[in-house]
Amino acid sequence: MKKHLLLAVAAAVLALPLLRPAAAEPSQSQAQAQKFEADRATIVDARIAAIKAGLRLAPAQEKDWDNLETVAREVIAARAARQQEAMKEAAAFHDKDDVIDGMKLASKELIARGEEVQKVAEAAAPLYASMDAAQKHRFAMLLHSFAPSAQH
Repeated sequence: MKKHLLLAVAAAVLALPLLRPAAAEPSQSQAQAQKFEADRATIVDARIAAIKAGLRLAPAQEKDWDNLETVAREVIAARAARQQEAMKEAAAFHDKDDVIDGMKLASKELIARGEEVQKVAEAAAPLYASMDAAQKHRFAMLLHSFAPSAQH
């Protein structure tokens, strides 16, 4: 009898999180999403600042840095938005067991990433051309730490 009572109490305790009012879930989910976004933005800011600090730019290079930073932030924001949407779409494809649509979604992502790398490369070209050999080496190293999939 005690064993059954303990099991019932344990089950009730484990079920408590499931018994929350449905209205509480969206606000918690929204709060978690906002916290995640704030954390992501903080990390992006820190990494961009680290790249700039690591390059030890000369005053004449600052104007070219500003353009690169602007483009990088635009690309990062677009990628984050695209990833959110792709996660929703991928879940739908997975539920339908739709491999072909999943492949098409993956190809859209690869194409978009390629276009973004091209934009960043174009924005980085003037700055890179003005760098000395040590800055170029650090740029490649720092860029790789920021975006490990980037080739240098």
